[in-house]
Amino acid sequence: MTQNDYLQLGLFLAIILAATPVIGLYMTRLFSGEIGWLRPVERPLYALAGVSDSRQQHWSAYAIAMLVFNLAGFLLLFVILRLQDMLPLNPQGLPALPSDLAFNTAVSFVTNTNWQAYGGESTMSYFSQMAGLTVQNFVSAATGIAIALVVIRAFARKSVKTIGNFWVDLTRATLGVLLPIAFVAAIFLIWQGMPQNFDAYTTATTLEGAQQVIAQGPVASQVAIKMLGTNGGGFFNANAAHPFENPTALSNFVQMLLIFLIGAALTNVFGRMVKDQRQGYAILATMLLLFVAGVLIAGHVEAGANPLLTQLGVDPAMGNMEGKEVRFGSFTSALFAVITTAASCGAVNAMHSSFLPLGGMIPMLNIMLGEVIVGGVGAGFYGVALFIVATLFIAGLMVGRSPEYLGKKIEAREAKLAVLAILISPMAILVGTAIALVTEPGLAGLLSAGPHGLSEVLYGFTSAAGNNGSAFAGLTANSVFYNTALGITMLLGRFAMIVPVIAMAGGLAAKKATPASAGSFPTHGPMFVLLLAGTILIVGGLTFFPALALGPIVEHLLLAAGTTF
Repeated sequence: MTQNDYLQLGLFLAIILAATPVIGLYMTRLFSGEIGWLRPVERPLYALAGVSDSRQQHWSAYAIAMLVFNLAGFLLLFVILRLQDMLPLNPQGLPALPSDLAFNTAVSFVTNTNWQAYGGESTMSYFSQMAGLTVQNFVSAATGIAIALVVIRAFARKSVKTIGNFWVDLTRATLGVLLPIAFVAAIFLIWQGMPQNFDAYTTATTLEGAQQVIAQGPVASQVAIKMLGTNGGGFFNANAAHPFENPTALSNFVQMLLIFLIGAALTNVFGRMVKDQRQGYAILATMLLLFVAGVLIAGHVEAGANPLLTQLGVDPAMGNMEGKEVRFGSFTSALFAVITTAASCGAVNAMHSSFLPLGGMIPMLNIMLGEVIVGGVGAGFYGVALFIVATLFIAGLMVGRSPEYLGKKIEAREAKLAVLAILISPMAILVGTAIALVTEPGLAGLLSAGPHGLSEVLYGFTSAAGNNGSAFAGLTANSVFYNTALGITMLLGRFAMIVPVIAMAGGLAAKKATPASAGSFPTHGPMFVLLLAGTILIVGGLTFFPALALGPIVEHLLLAAGTTF
């Protein structure tokens, strides 16, 4: 890694740290109903929907509202994709999607995963991209923010049976947070050279006389929210490696910032709502500690050349450029990969399958740890809250004290729900991967043999269960088997985790808060940060080390011995 690499990482962290309290203050005031400009906009919507912004919901009512809304979104998107050929804004005359691909895609965007088993420019009409996919980019991200707010209120409120109103949280997250920032980001991206039109694709004649079809469309509007909402679904098949989807080095840097902005800010919202900002900064410090460790490992690995190419005389100073966008280089590609997998955003500007084995393992491990290293919008915060509950429960058992967090006693019910939610994703990943590797339809999708083929499948189910959406590349996932299996995995990774989280939050909100005593474990200092980070790593290591050992780790050892796949 060069001095420029460290400077780029330092600048990225500095901007995120500077923006976090600013956005955090705004979001705190917004969700407390203190932002006046939004009221004339939201109140007619509440009246039209028959919703009262003053009516709070019990956790069960909140969960039902969330599930019903997302079910309706899934059905609407599925119908749009199945009827695409009959709907407007389809200048290319693209056909409707097959039922299995439509199911997978609808589930993918509703769960904020944005896994894509298709090429965007060759499959999706402008109407499907805008009215279908982009709409879900907004509301699936808003759903994640809403669940994060539920968890925050659980610790901020005392002895209440309500945790907020899903419809109000959804509306304010969409209109007050996502839409304004995405609008400004889209204008910036258009300035950088990103298309935003409804024109038919352009056919150009190359210097060699061949015909080339140049795809375009309403790109900037989708890219802005796909990054901000940590969705990641590309307008083009090449995603953020495509020059129309990532025109310049500046657009690349700004897109990386957009991925982290809201997830980091939610830690500040937490600190403000519980009236102790040190708590929020401790959580953010844990996230950034794990993030920086991943960047340094992946960046160092990708800065070194493939040993097989070095033997052929390739200059190792070039780094591993296989599968990289030459405009960005090896470190920036590694940085983008770590950011996008730390934050549950499926955008990619390089092919993870072409990373060196240990370099490719870091993005996979980021997702396996539960997408809590900043994580998806909202999902990262409520994910790390589960680990906080588990960490303090374990710490309480070690010292013989009843565990508590911000005065709320963590008892058996909360611990069980936290463990249940934490185990959902590993179960879906490992069971799905095992089934794929022992069945003919599953093996048919592999491009590579040996440990690299295992990594292709393992990454696919990891990405689906973690609602990340990035692909290792190489896996042919557009089949009935993978469209169905990965769709089910995405549903489990999203909603089978969210419901226990809401139930846990409901129980915590009803508890009385007890004042801190001399025996209370401090949860805002370095000791807590290290304990929380250690718990996250230990749980991930115990769960996934055998699978990683059979995949990227053994591939690394074989590569050093001169064997590749």
